[in-house]
Amino acid sequence: MINTLNHAIIEFFEKLSSWEHDVVREKGMTLPQMHTLEILGIHGSMRMKELAEAMGVTTGTLTVLVDRLESKEFVRRKPHDTDRRSINVELTDTGHVLFEEHDRLHLQLTEGLVGACPPKDREALLRCLQTMNREF
Repeated sequence: MINTLNHAIIEFFEKLSSWEHDVVREKGMTLPQMHTLEILGIHGSMRMKELAEAMGVTTGTLTVLVDRLESKEFVRRKPHDTDRRSINVELTDTGHVLFEEHDRLHLQLTEGLVGACPPKDREALLRCLQTMNREF
């Protein structure tokens, strides 16, 4: 059973990754750039250090990502309100529009994938995914 589950998770990850690459490439973005917009779109303005931690990258890597996103006018840096040493990153209006568009594509994909599953299976899937996310 565990081998079958392992292979199913890997297959799903590969298919989802391929879909994600295609969608992001059409927008002239890289996956890490889009993931940056997703995190900011979901959580709002964040300190650079917090954003790097959320993405699992170094602050140096994030600086390069934010530089590129800022040059495309998708994000902006702002001084932190209370900590002069910190810089916040937030979506611009253009970045927010792109995030919302991408989020809608994710929602459509999710609706299509789980639409054939009975409601109790959807609830079980949600519980399993939440548990796995906590364990990560």
